[in-house]
Amino acid sequence: MPDWQIALIMMILYLVIALFVGVMAGRGRDGSSLDEFAVAGGKLGLFVMWFLMGGAVFSAFSFLGAPGWAYSKGAPALYIITYTAFAILPWYIIGPKIGKIGKKHRLYTVAGFLKGRFKSPALAVLVGLIALFASIQYLATQMSGMAIIFNIMTEGRIPFWLGALVSYGIVVVYVATGGLRAAAWSDVFQGLLMILISWIVGLTIVYQLHGGTTEMFAAIARETPEFLQIGKEGSSMGTVAYTSTILVSVIGFLMWPHLFSKSYASNPRTIKKTVLAYPVFALFLIPLLLVGFAAKGVVDSGQLQSADQILPYLITTVMNLPGWLYGLVGAGALAAAMSTADAITHSASLEVTDGVVKSIWKDLSDKKTLLIMRIGVFVIGALAYYITVFGGQGLIALLLGAYGSIVQFAPGVYSALFWRRATAQGVVSGLIVGTLVNYYFQLVADSTPFGIHAGILGLISNIIIMVTVSYLTKPQAKEDVNRYVDVA
Repeated sequence: MPDWQIALIMMILYLVIALFVGVMAGRGRDGSSLDEFAVAGGKLGLFVMWFLMGGAVFSAFSFLGAPGWAYSKGAPALYIITYTAFAILPWYIIGPKIGKIGKKHRLYTVAGFLKGRFKSPALAVLVGLIALFASIQYLATQMSGMAIIFNIMTEGRIPFWLGALVSYGIVVVYVATGGLRAAAWSDVFQGLLMILISWIVGLTIVYQLHGGTTEMFAAIARETPEFLQIGKEGSSMGTVAYTSTILVSVIGFLMWPHLFSKSYASNPRTIKKTVLAYPVFALFLIPLLLVGFAAKGVVDSGQLQSADQILPYLITTVMNLPGWLYGLVGAGALAAAMSTADAITHSASLEVTDGVVKSIWKDLSDKKTLLIMRIGVFVIGALAYYITVFGGQGLIALLLGAYGSIVQFAPGVYSALFWRRATAQGVVSGLIVGTLVNYYFQLVADSTPFGIHAGILGLISNIIIMVTVSYLTKPQAKEDVNRYVDVA
């Protein structure tokens, strides 16, 4: 049997198991309960939360984008490890507080959280729309990853559009039927798979191509020393661009709705334990970054359509490994992409329903709200699929672009928790200006001042406008402020 057929069979087997796990996780629960669909009843334990947080963060960019950046940019790819180590820490403080507020006022989303604090339907609509656009952008990275894996592992026999459709279609089915609990238990299965595969495959590639990491880095240092530097002549990224890339990722990390809403899905003690245990999950990124460095000097960039293809290209073409091994790689990469895609799809549907739909139709019953959320899963999936098939950006570029808009939630969220003087007008004004500035530098301008990330420029504008307008407008009623700020 040809290697590509073996790989295809293994990937299809993985998809069948993932669908089975996701669908079965939702069985035996109250499928008509809004609380169950949105936050799994708020009763997820440490084991599941650890995989849910890790799976939601480490995605297609881990198996494809991370090696791609290490191969094409060198040392700047280490930003991934840096922000991963620090971004989760604020959740130790704000996670339990958000969870208590959410339980008391029956909240599920960022939009509902900010609407409850600032009493502004307009703010909820704005948050819902921004979350939708950013989530679709993020989802496009996952679908692109799934499609690339299917295409390369089958030697081009599965076209890009079909690989994305089949793999993401499974995600949509189990999320729409089982909600957060289905996504959570699927992430447990997928997380275990991708951790195991990343270490086996990553170290195999490094040792077969170079004999070890010492020999690999010594060779790179001799031939292209600038590849291992940041901000030096010949390096691929300046220090300002590198630092601001880390900064936008760190600040924006917990503002993603699919991570923010996990504060509602568990209890304060579990949240704190998850923060302490979470960095261990990031260790599986190390061998994947090493793969990108290992390919330097081995693969000519002209042989690739995109740097994101470097890992599957090494497996299938350069090293000519057996089909079962690169079928295993394909399954691991699909697991990484799907474990993030399910969480994002679920949270995007919640944000749009809670922020936009319920601000327009205020008296929706739980039953109708749940139906709209489930329909939203399919609609958001279709929009993201369209962007994936007709878009052309790399995985990391798409991811950082999405972070630039989602980070604009941070001033409003932290003000809601800690700053009494913040007003709805200030938060709305800052959010609008920050988002527009971010998209201007992403989509219109040729470059940013000093190489600063567009999202950071938007965030600076956001904070200035929010603070100014808040002081120029009437303070919010004390009872509304105290419901959030005084929560221990």
